[in-house]
Amino acid sequence: MPQLETSRREEFKELAIPHLDALYRSALRMTRNESDSEDLVQDALLRAFQFFHQFQPGTNFRAWLFKILTNTFINQYRRRSREPEALSYDESEDFHLYNRLVESGNGEMDNPESVVLRKLEYETILAAIDRLPYDYRMVVTHADVEGLSYQEIADIVGCPIGTVRSRLNRARHMLQRNLWGYLQEAM
Repeated sequence: MPQLETSRREEFKELAIPHLDALYRSALRMTRNESDSEDLVQDALLRAFQFFHQFQPGTNFRAWLFKILTNTFINQYRRRSREPEALSYDESEDFHLYNRLVESGNGEMDNPESVVLRKLEYETILAAIDRLPYDYRMVVTHADVEGLSYQEIADIVGCPIGTVRSRLNRARHMLQRNLWGYLQEAM
């Protein structure tokens, strides 16, 4: 029996270790605190190991880990606060950042994306992501930071793929608004 436990532990380690950095980055986006992120990843990995026998070989282990991480965070969040976060859709506007660049008279409009990326630092973009409401922050983190597919994100957050697409679209519009202030300072 101890040999079986050791091989199970080794198999789990082999599968989980390649995803630790991605789990930590996602946890950091969720908690907005390094210490809480470390605790969240630890709690999620503990739960994943406890339920490793339920993992179906041949399925997506990464998505399974992210689902456990997300559920662990949600459970902790619910325990800490019973009030839902208010979401505002009023500030969504297509091409907000692009329109503001055009209005500012910037002569480099051949490729607005490269203008933005040259002027904004990675940390600034992550800070803007951190200011998004939880549901939007999660889909942007999973899609644009971690590179997960819509289906993987839908499985992780437990909603239909259409909801993921909708949230991602709204989140990107909110990000455009958030980044406009930083971009103005950089110009």
